[in-house]
This record gives sequence, C-alpha cells and structure tokens, in this order.
Amino acid sequence: MVEAIRAAGGVVWQPVPDGGVQVCLVHRPRYGDWTLPKGKLEAGEHALIAAAREVAEEADAQAVPQVRLPSARYRSEGRLKTVDYWSMRAVGTGGFQPDTEVDAVRWLDVDEAMALVSYPHDAEVLAAFAALPPVTTTMMLLRHGHAGARLTWSGPDAGRPLDARGWSEAYALAPLIELIRPVRLFSASPRRCVQTLDPAAAALGLPIEVSGDLDEPLAGQQSDECVLAAAGRLATLAAAGEPVAVCSQGKVIPGALERLAGRCGDYRTNKGGGWLLAFAGDQLLAADRL
Repeated sequence: MVEAIRAAGGVVWQPVPDGGVQVCLVHRPRYGDWTLPKGKLEAGEHALIAAAREVAEEADAQAVPQVRLPSARYRSEGRLKTVDYWSMRAVGTGGFQPDTEVDAVRWLDVDEAMALVSYPHDAEVLAAFAALPPVTTTMMLLRHGHAGARLTWSGPDAGRPLDARGWSEAYALAPLIELIRPVRLFSASPRRCVQTLDPAAAALGLPIEVSGDLDEPLAGQQSDECVLAAAGRLATLAAAGEPVAVCSQGKVIPGALERLAGRCGDYRTNKGGGWLLAFAGDQLLAADRL
C-alpha cells in the first residue's frame, strides 16, 4: 500500500482599514499556480505546527491558528494527498525560506483570491473561511498528562505528579501552546495539571495561575457544579479577548465544552490531549481536537 502524503497549511488573513480582511496566496513557478501556503509534514510533526511553519516559510507570515477548515484531498503524482487547513491571523512577518517553491506572495480580498486560485479545492477552503463569524480570541484547553495509577499513589490525590509519559506529553504540548501566543496560563489545582503547563510556562516566561474552578468534583460534590464553574471560568477568560492556555481534568472538560457549545458532542479528552478553541466574545465558535 502506498502511503498517503500528509500536508498542512492555512488561510492566513489580516484586517484592512475598511473593516474587511485580506488573505494570502502564494505563486509557485514550478507549477505556474496560485495556491494557499502549505507544505508536507516533517517526520513526527503535528499538523498544526506544520501549518504554522509552512505559512512562515512560504508566505513570510507569523500567524496564530484559529479555526480548523475543511481538509483538501486529491491525487498528487499518483498518491493520495491530504492537506489540513486552519484559518490563521497574521500577527507579524518572518520565517520566509528562499529555497521554497514560492516566488511571489499576494494579499487579496477573499473574492479576488477565490477567483485567482488555480484549484477548486482551494476555492472551497476559502469559501469555508469566508463563512466564519469573526473570531475574537483563541484558547488551548488541555487535559493533564499521565500521572501513574491513583491506587499506587499513597499521598493526597491532588499531589500526584506526572510520570515519565506525562512529562513527555507536557513537553509535546508546549510548542502547540506557543502557537496561540497566550498571555496567561491557567491550571486546575492538582499538581499534575500545573506540571503539564510547566514546559510552556518556562518557554513563554509566564506564571501558572491556579484556579479551583477548573477542578474535578471532590467527594460529596456534585459534578454539575464543577462543570458549570469550569464553563463559566472559560467563558470569562474568552470574553476578555486575550489568548490563554488552560489545563483541567477529564471529568470536567467534556461537560464544560458541551455547555459552551450549547449541544451534545463527543468531547472526551485523552490525557495529554486537548482542544484548540475559537471564540466570538464568550461564545464558542469551534473546537478542534488536538
């Protein structure tokens, strides 16, 4: 079986004075086409990290991912190719690699971009972007990493630390957290939650703020109380309009996301996993599983 090609990229946008937005297209002389910036994943690379890297290398844009867009699937040189896309707000320049296939970059209104792109799948991704409500902020919502078995820990459960696997997960999460450029880091009270944010805190130079509103229920406490408290905390943080990263627990995250989304869904979250959330004010627009 021939292995499929995995790639990632973005609809990179920037605001313009009239209140609209422009998006970025790149020209590849080898193919004579105009397309969205994208590229193949490196070995072991997360697709979201690859998308931000490729946008920097091809479009010279530092960008913050926001909402997952439809993936494109097509044949490339006889192999199936899947390209994952995110909407990404440009926040600066830098990263262009002159040895890429790109020789020109253009910023255009969305309608102009849709008319210029060379492939129907790019136009479909741009149409999905154009249909999005304005995003005011993004958030990383994470579940703590692995921390051994509860029954093998003799101390208070809140003091149970990450194990070797959990630390590996924490270090893997750090570059994903950095992508949204958070200005604050929040953690539930347990030690394993705080430790999950430690690598990102060290890289960003940010303190970790502990909030009991993000904790699982204690003995005798109703789970709904904790879910409501966590959802309220997340909505308040989103309404502030600043990107943040939050680490909570497995019995809280699914219910909090259902409350924020206003609908049932599969929001179960693996240890060391999480979500990229996009908000308009305190309203959750999209939840992309990491």
